[in-house]
Amino acid sequence: MIIGTGIDIIEVERVATKVAKENGFTQKVFSASEIAFCDSKPNRAEHYAARFAAKEAFLKATGQGLTLGYELCDIEVTSDAMGKPVIILHGNFKASAAEHGWNKIHLSLSHVQAMACAVVIIEK
Repeated sequence: MIIGTGIDIIEVERVATKVAKENGFTQKVFSASEIAFCDSKPNRAEHYAARFAAKEAFLKATGQGLTLGYELCDIEVTSDAMGKPVIILHGNFKASAAEHGWNKIHLSLSHVQAMACAVVIIEK
């Protein structure tokens, strides 16, 4: 049963500017493995933006938004063995998923030079 859907689109340059400032934004929003992955890519800003869009789309799909005690870096975007993007939850997000019975999170990412987008579907 589908619990929620979320979609987000963002300008790559907005995220690139925030990442370039080195004011803690990157560490607050992205996990260490996400940072390592994005920084290993020649078009790293597109990858950061796609992951940011995925986090926003996930929040929209939950219908809860970002509340006190929840951190964006606890929504981690990684890839499965086939290279498909997946979301792994940590911290309070992982606890909420267990509490609400969210047992499947579908994720699709797309990015080009100027824009990145993500779609998330949560199933119970």
